[in-house]
Amino acid sequence: MDHARPRRVQTSKSVFPIGPLRKQTPNVVSKSLLAVDRRCMSWLDQQKPKSVVYVSFGSLACMDPKQLVETAWGLANSGKPFLWVLRPGFVVGSGRAEVPEGFEEATRGRGLVVESTHSGWNSTLESVCEGVPMLCWSCFGDQRVNSRLVSSEWVLGLLLEGGLEREGIERDVKRLMGGGEGEKVREMKGLAEECVRVGGSSWGQ
Repeated sequence: MDHARPRRVQTSKSVFPIGPLRKQTPNVVSKSLLAVDRRCMSWLDQQKPKSVVYVSFGSLACMDPKQLVETAWGLANSGKPFLWVLRPGFVVGSGRAEVPEGFEEATRGRGLVVESTHSGWNSTLESVCEGVPMLCWSCFGDQRVNSRLVSSEWVLGLLLEGGLEREGIERDVKRLMGGGEGEKVREMKGLAEECVRVGGSSWGQ
């Protein structure tokens, strides 16, 4: 049986680029379904610029207790300041995620754990618009596409290979914060700023 060749659809409608919305409306009200924990703001103000690793697995993804332990000690062993989101229900079989014994003592003064945030396409675009490189570990849904774009297509960060193991997390966090991985994402930030300026692809009156 012959198969019909696909036809190209002709349309007279114009397409207008309108993003990135983050640069056009930077002070929008949060759309998160979780209460925002703002304790981090005063803590972040005390840290050196571009020195903090922000760790979030999104508002739906979960991990098992072993993965939590590996993530915790990977962050601790990296020696880098971090802001880590551990929302209620994040660990399978536990109402509230608890860091392993000895973790708080090992990271005292350079780490903060909060309970609410998000990590999806909007968060990815926010990172691009602010020139922040990303370390990705995808769980499901759009996170898989986002991580491929960030690590392979756009080359704006790293993809954590081999699952959540402390050695890999420590290695990649150090690499990410070393400075080299941020060059391309800073270039992309400049392109995002250009498109919303007067005469840019997303500028209009």
